[in-house]
Amino acid sequence: MRGGARGGGALLAGLLTLAATGCGIRETDVPVDAGPAPTRASCDAPARGEHHTEIYLVCGQRVESVARVVSTEATEPSDHAEVAVALLGQLQADPEEAEKAAGFTSAVPGNLRVEQVEEGEAGRTVRLNRRPSEIPELALTQIICTFANSASLGGAGETVVLGGPAGTDTDKPHTYSCSAAMRSPEGARGLG
Repeated sequence: MRGGARGGGALLAGLLTLAATGCGIRETDVPVDAGPAPTRASCDAPARGEHHTEIYLVCGQRVESVARVVSTEATEPSDHAEVAVALLGQLQADPEEAEKAAGFTSAVPGNLRVEQVEEGEAGRTVRLNRRPSEIPELALTQIICTFANSASLGGAGETVVLGGPAGTDTDKPHTYSCSAAMRSPEGARGLG
């Protein structure tokens, strides 16, 4: 009887060792980017009333629209610079509690500023204090989609013309479009 108990104990110890080390993931010397960690965030934007403006925030490495109430004097279509400043301020502000609870954040740097909005060959151009190529990809996507969806800046929710500081030969304004594919991390790569 004792031999059977020893054999069973050895078998049990062997199975435990196999279970502890055999998780199915092999060790590798090559770093593997498996993407962002899973999240329990819903990315469901809180509902709003009638008078709101769409801005774009980051949720789970994607850029999604949320509704925000923006002061009425800043949404008058005739003052394009004021609208751009107000919308950029909304992107730089901390997400509201309901937005945080849904998993929203913002990647737009706090030191980014609107320098001017001008009429030019390419249409209405929003000039920032940094070149678009110097802005992090998700932040640039937030700005493009928010401005493109403003009747005062882009219109029709499709495109906006952005440029860096005026007077630099290297920074001619470019037309950027906001598409569903662009709002993903893969689509945002290569902007600017």
